[in-house]
Amino acid sequence: MKLANETTAGVWAPLPPGLDGLVARLEALSIGPMFAAERDRALRQALRPYFEFAGNAPLPPFAQEVDLATLTIYADYYPQDGQLTLIEQLRDVVTEHIPEEERAWMDPLKHSYMDLVEIMPGSEARGKWACRSLGNGRLYQAQGGDFSREFQTGQVLLTRFVQQPGDPETNDVVLAGSALLLSPQEGRTLYDAVCALRRQREINAGSFELGDWHEFAKRFGYELLWVYSQMRLRALYKVVSGIRYCNPDGQPYLYSFALYEHREFKFLRETLSGMSGLESDSATVHASGGSDTCMRWVQVGPIAAGEPAVVTRLTLTPTQLWVETDSHERLDTLKHQLASALGFSLHFRGEATAPPPHILSAEELDAEQPVRAVVTPEQDAALLQAFLEAAYLDWTDRDAPVLGGKTPRHAATTQAGREQVARLLDEMERNDPGWSHIGRPAFDYNVLRGHVGIEEVRREDASAERAQ
Repeated sequence: MKLANETTAGVWAPLPPGLDGLVARLEALSIGPMFAAERDRALRQALRPYFEFAGNAPLPPFAQEVDLATLTIYADYYPQDGQLTLIEQLRDVVTEHIPEEERAWMDPLKHSYMDLVEIMPGSEARGKWACRSLGNGRLYQAQGGDFSREFQTGQVLLTRFVQQPGDPETNDVVLAGSALLLSPQEGRTLYDAVCALRRQREINAGSFELGDWHEFAKRFGYELLWVYSQMRLRALYKVVSGIRYCNPDGQPYLYSFALYEHREFKFLRETLSGMSGLESDSATVHASGGSDTCMRWVQVGPIAAGEPAVVTRLTLTPTQLWVETDSHERLDTLKHQLASALGFSLHFRGEATAPPPHILSAEELDAEQPVRAVVTPEQDAALLQAFLEAAYLDWTDRDAPVLGGKTPRHAATTQAGREQVARLLDEMERNDPGWSHIGRPAFDYNVLRGHVGIEEVRREDASAERAQ
């Protein structure tokens, strides 16, 4: 997914000395106190898709995107406060000498515009290379260099060309410092999307004044950056949504949880045993020290590396039903099936569908195959703990089916009720999902014991009781 990798999508090109000096002067003028507010407004316009996230964009703009956006301030932007454009202001400066070699680039830069160009066959990597505008078919002869050595025929550049000073009709141009490199398919996708924006603007204006590509690109060239940034975000979402989370043993990691409470163990056990697609896995529960009343079923997905891949796991205890799946979509499907089969026998207590955090590397962003992320025990423990803390946040003040509809806090006001709540908490801790994941409870049940005034149980005692 190269649109998210700056090392493969961005290109830098050196500027001719005169143009480089002119750009430095324009930069100094743009950050001055008289123009700073206009500069900020122009950058927010050109990089709007990133600013729309209010500082929480899933990825920052490339340095080349910022550079191209800044060039729109110098060459295309008309201040909204009535000031002259930056180039016009610089042209009227009389307090300092501007060398003629810099002044020669003022008109070429002023008349430049953002463009999408396709690299043509026969381009010379170190001399001049030929390209053609996708917008109006104009042919360019661009100065080459080390930056163009890896260019391939058919690739598309989102960039700005500046004509060589002298003949206003010349096709000899230089790359204005930076460019964004796209594949032929990406370039065509970007061009088609921009054309749709241009047609919408014409419809809204009721005229075809933007029918000329040069006119549109000069006035609304920043919309090419909009579409490019949206393509980057979509490409990133595609990679993230395709990440395959797995355990160290290669099995899928089941990160989508749902928790239910109940008081009809026998009915649920019989119903779940007869559900299509589920296989009994009680042997695994007993092997891990689970109680005889704890039942487990699994759903096996496609065969991976010659072994069955467990994509769903249901664990039924005397008072709870745990549902674990490898995706939000699969969890939603299973929740509907459970609601249809079990109806009001289940009391929904919460769910978590966010996967463990995973920072994508440059190699993973460019990989053609789905990313495989191994979840560490520490990540597993943190995910389980966060879910249980949220699910049990108001447990003591919530009606519990096994307590006859009373809240644990209310039930604990009598001696018999306290004993019943204590047994319930012991049973919950004994069948905590953390035992099968990380070898210990993922939640500190002494917190709940403290809320209802029951004596705490040391973890060593809980472990010994579970082993028995």
